[in-house]
Amino acid sequence: MAKQLGVSRQTIIAIENDKYDPTLELAMKIAELCGLHVDEIFFLDHTKQER
Repeated sequence: MAKQLGVSRQTIIAIENDKYDPTLELAMKIAELCGLHVDEIFFLDHTKQER
C-alpha cells in the first residue's frame, strides 16, 4: 500500500496507530485505493486531546 501511495511504510503505520493525520490528498488516495469513501475510513474525533 505504501509503495502504491508513494509514501513510506512508517507513514502508513503512523496513520494506523493514530500518530499521524494524513493530508487530505493522501486520505483521498487511501480511500480510492481501498474502494471506499474518505468518511468510511477517516473521521473527526472530537474527544481527542491535543498532542
